[in-house]
Amino acid sequence: MKILKPILLSALCSMALMQTQAQSLYMPRDIKQAYTKGTRAADGKPGAKYWQNRGRYNISITTNPPGRMVKGAEQVTYINNSPDTLRRINMKLILNIHRPGAARDRFTGPDYLTQGIQIDTFLINGQKKTWNNNTMGSTNQSVSLSAPLMPHDSIKLNIAWHFDVSKQSGREGMIDSTTYYLAYFYPRVAVYDDYNGWDRIEFVDSKEFYNDFNDYTLNVTVPKNYIVWATGTLQNPTQVLQKTYADKLKKSMTDDSTTHIATLEDLAAKKITAQNAMNTWIWKATDISDMAVGISDHYLWDAGSVVVDKKSGRRASLQAAYSEKGTDFKKSVQNGRNALGWFSNNWPGVPYPFPKMTAFQGFADMEYPMMVNDSQVGNDSFAQLVQDHEIAHTWFPFYMGINESRYAFMDEGWATTLEYLIGIDEKGPEAAANFYKQFRVNSWINDRSTSEDLPIITPSNEQTGGYGNNAYGKPSLSYLALKDMLGDDLFKKALHGYMERWHGKHPIPWDYFNSMSNVSGKNLNWFFNNWFFTNGYIDLAFGETVRGKDGYTLTVNNVGGYAVPFDAILTFADGTTQTIHQSPQVWEANQKQMYLTIKATPGKSLKSVTLDGGIFVDATKADNTWVVK
Repeated sequence: MKILKPILLSALCSMALMQTQAQSLYMPRDIKQAYTKGTRAADGKPGAKYWQNRGRYNISITTNPPGRMVKGAEQVTYINNSPDTLRRINMKLILNIHRPGAARDRFTGPDYLTQGIQIDTFLINGQKKTWNNNTMGSTNQSVSLSAPLMPHDSIKLNIAWHFDVSKQSGREGMIDSTTYYLAYFYPRVAVYDDYNGWDRIEFVDSKEFYNDFNDYTLNVTVPKNYIVWATGTLQNPTQVLQKTYADKLKKSMTDDSTTHIATLEDLAAKKITAQNAMNTWIWKATDISDMAVGISDHYLWDAGSVVVDKKSGRRASLQAAYSEKGTDFKKSVQNGRNALGWFSNNWPGVPYPFPKMTAFQGFADMEYPMMVNDSQVGNDSFAQLVQDHEIAHTWFPFYMGINESRYAFMDEGWATTLEYLIGIDEKGPEAAANFYKQFRVNSWINDRSTSEDLPIITPSNEQTGGYGNNAYGKPSLSYLALKDMLGDDLFKKALHGYMERWHGKHPIPWDYFNSMSNVSGKNLNWFFNNWFFTNGYIDLAFGETVRGKDGYTLTVNNVGGYAVPFDAILTFADGTTQTIHQSPQVWEANQKQMYLTIKATPGKSLKSVTLDGGIFVDATKADNTWVVK
């Protein structure tokens, strides 16, 4: 068998390298317009003309469990920072997903169904608008303006509404008869952005969200003996809590240990809250994308805190709210302290940006700003993994303002990556890898259906089959492959550059691609095209082999196409082994095949070579071992 002469092979590789470096990434026409208009820049930074709209929300809600009705009123100041004159606004009414006839990806039972959000009054700048509550199940409602909203001007909305908490809880709803988790509970103005205009994507219950950064004041009125946990900072603890419990809460804010603020005995005594018939808990949060609320009269309450910014000494509170049977949550405070500290100082290595985090026992395994709604699973290790994952979402999407509706891989992929990296520290490399492969890789690589190999860049809202793997495992593997290729220091430098540029803003995939190339000083288009724009998967195989006087040249074919790292494990006749690591860089010149040179080792007889991708699980392992004949 012949092999190409070194000079010819070198020339072909140089030509391929020039072609890949010159390669540009596909960009849809609406995205191109943003770059043409100067709102986004080719170097990955926000453009000179970048803008985004925002709102100020003053919300009051009242509920009286076990009655399911929640009544709400809000005053919204919506600010148009765009250069466009707006003649309509689009309202998001997420709870309309509960209406009969609403489009959904999942089966639901009768207890899931409600009439959704019922608007009682809707005023724009003091003028009443007629509202139709009989629309089927749309989570969008377009509202015409009697007077156009000019650039750099604002409008004031006054809205009153009510809804019934759904008996079947998912991301929100009734946990039990006197415990509610309220999310997406208020009418909000949809995002109006520079590349797509109004966000009109329907929420279909398996996908996620896209929100502006707003300022919130939230008043939650509940009966005495009900405790409220919510996004933001509690403004009036001494008014809603008895002194003993207000003092415990205050102490926990500077304490590493777990403080049991409300125990079973405390709850039974019914003396935790102020003994008014109704108490109003006031919460505030600024420059944040959403608010969520948990309410219960029998949930235990733990709290502690951790330093999340070593330079300033700033602490963040970690709290847990859970039932007597919620055994997973007895460790939530300390597990959460570990997560906040680790994420702040390791990966992503950006200090936790908020004052607190609350783990609330529910059913969804779902993230919200400063809160997670996690289920009881009865397995400490898995419960910690889930909580780590949801807390990791703090940085993606809540710090970065990602459009999860279109590009779920920009947040789920990162949360999955961070979940794996902290898992190495918590459980050790082998256990973390096994968890990662079990939950994030195997279901994809062993499923040969067409939908699983759609390019990652495929908009999330256009996917049903394949959505999960395109949002979680596949993009996570791309981030870990890039980390392997660049090395930890350069990868972190590029990641921080991307995050510094886009935190509090609305990045899209091309901002990530361009930032990582710009900050790293490397043209990574070939890599991003390979991972995000192709129908690739992971499948390496040995091809032709040439034996020379100094060893072997083995051809490794990239059958699946993805630019993955791998180890070549050499096994010798005496039973010893040697590992040669190959980073994804080996695929830059030729993404179809590479040549692995194995030099003869004095005194050793080579027996076999095996390709091992570790967490980059190969689709066909039978052709991953070459045996010397």
